Amino acid sequence: MKQITGLVAAAFSPMNKDGSINPDIIAPITERLIKSGVAGLYVCGSTGEGPLLSTSERKQVAQRYIQASQKRIPVIVHVGHDSLPEAQSLARHAAETGADAIASVGPCYFKPLTLEILIEFLAQIALAAPKTDFYYYHVPQLSGNQFDMIELFEKAPQSIPTFKGVKYTALTVHEFQECKERFGERFALFFGCDEMLTSGLAGGAQAAIGSTYNLVPRLYRRIIEAFAAGDVETSRSLQSLSVRMVRVFYRYRGLPAIKAMMRLIGLDCGPVRLPLKALSADEFKRFEADIDALALRQWF
Repeated sequence: MKQITGLVAAAFSPMNKDGSINPDIIAPITERLIKSGVAGLYVCGSTGEGPLLSTSERKQVAQRYIQASQKRIPVIVHVGHDSLPEAQSLARHAAETGADAIASVGPCYFKPLTLEILIEFLAQIALAAPKTDFYYYHVPQLSGNQFDMIELFEKAPQSIPTFKGVKYTALTVHEFQECKERFGERFALFFGCDEMLTSGLAGGAQAAIGSTYNLVPRLYRRIIEAFAAGDVETSRSLQSLSVRMVRVFYRYRGLPAIKAMMRLIGLDCGPVRLPLKALSADEFKRFEADIDALALRQWF
C-alpha cells in the first residue's frame, strides 16, 4: 500500500435498532467520505466497536467497506483479537477480501509482559496475511499495553516482514514526534488523537486516523490546509472548535455520542453495543442542542 497522507476515517460499524449489523448503509457512508476528501478508511477498530463484534460480524463489516471503496481509497482492517486464532482468521479474511492493509492492537486481557512477547503475538497475526501490509495499533489507554514505540520500531521489522508502521493513539505527542523523526522515512505513523491534530501536525504528522473525521472531515481538512500554509492562527482556531465538539461528546459518554451524531448528518448508524450505552431519546435532544450551539452543521 502506498503511503497515505491526509485524513483516514475510523469507520463505524452500523447497527439496526435490535443491535444486529446493518450493512446496507455502508455504501452511502463510504461515498460521502470519499466525496469529502477522506484519504482512507480504518475498519473495525475502536470506533467500529471491533472488540464488541463477533468474528463473523467483523468480517461482514470489513467486506462491505472494501467492496464500497472499490479501490478508490485504501482500506485498513483492524484484526486485533485476544484470541490469536481469531485474529489470524480475521487477517486471512481481510487479505482474501482485498484489504489494502491490516492492523492489530495487542492482547488486552492477558497482556504481554514484554515487548518481545507482544511482537511475537503480532508476528503470528501478520503471518496469516503474509502479502498484506501490517500496522500496530498503539492505544495504551484502552489496551493497557504500555511499551516504548521507539523500541518497537527497532525490533518489529526483524520479526514482521510486512510491518509498515503504527497507528499512534497514545496522548504522548512528544514521543510521536521522536518516532516520526527517527523512523518516518521508512515507516508510516498515523496520528490518532483528533482533538490534538494541530499538535500532531507540529510533531510531523502527515496522516491521521480518527472517529470524528467521519463527522466533519471538511473541518479537519481545513485545519491541515491552514497549518501547511503557515496560517497557524486559523489552524488553532478551527482546532479549538474540534476541542469543544469532543468535549460535548465526552459529556454524553464519548463513542455513543460520536456514533449518534451520524443521525444529524442523515446517515443513521444505529446504536452502540453494550457495555457501551446508547443515548436515550432525551439525551439525544440535549446532545443535538449542544452540537447546534457550536454551529457545526456548516461543516457536515
